Amino acid sequence: MSQAGNHQDGRLVETTPMRAAIGRRMSLSKKEVPHVYFQADIVVDAALAQLDVLNADSDVKVTFSALVSRATALALREHPAFNAHWTGEGLLQLADVNLAIAVALDGGLIAPAVLEADTLSVVETARALRDVVDRAREGKLRSQEITAGSFTLSNLGMFDVTSFYGIITPPQVGILTVGRTSERLKLVGGEVATERVAVVALSCDHRAVDGVDAARFLGTIKRLIEDPKLLEAPETDH
Repeated sequence: MSQAGNHQDGRLVETTPMRAAIGRRMSLSKKEVPHVYFQADIVVDAALAQLDVLNADSDVKVTFSALVSRATALALREHPAFNAHWTGEGLLQLADVNLAIAVALDGGLIAPAVLEADTLSVVETARALRDVVDRAREGKLRSQEITAGSFTLSNLGMFDVTSFYGIITPPQVGILTVGRTSERLKLVGGEVATERVAVVALSCDHRAVDGVDAARFLGTIKRLIEDPKLLEAPETDH
């Protein structure tokens, strides 16, 4: 039996420098940033079919994460209030869409940025994601990739997680999270059919954006993923 004032019986796992840094930053975020949360269901049947088409001709595996990343990057360009940093003077809307991607490491988490993500096609996005994730795990990131993120995307769709809300990384003003894809029933002309749905959730800084802004931002992402041909539209169309 442990003496009073000592640790209870068990094994103490000491905090690593990375875990301590994450703890400090996330605690500060939850303390100082007024988080507000939204979520949307996205029908992904067309997107998953598009993946089959893209992977038939691609030299890199194109994943659903690449489609979501591309859609998020285009939405950030369309809604610049989310591609921004909150400062003491106000909202700094950033010139480049540098999409930070949450990457799990042993003992922690890092979110390196895919630079100028809105200029990449879906296949180019898939290649960039694989490159930045590999280098994050090898400790070979460039300094700009670590510091230049303008908005964060976190995907746990490969696990049995329906949905979750992320904590914003200041001075960014938002984070989008993606849960697993699941089937649900629907009625079509009085007949029962199925569709595949993914839940996306948005945490945002209420100092920077309001509910209607978040609804429009999620609406753009939903529209792009549900009609994935829009993800390959020429840059001049945006």
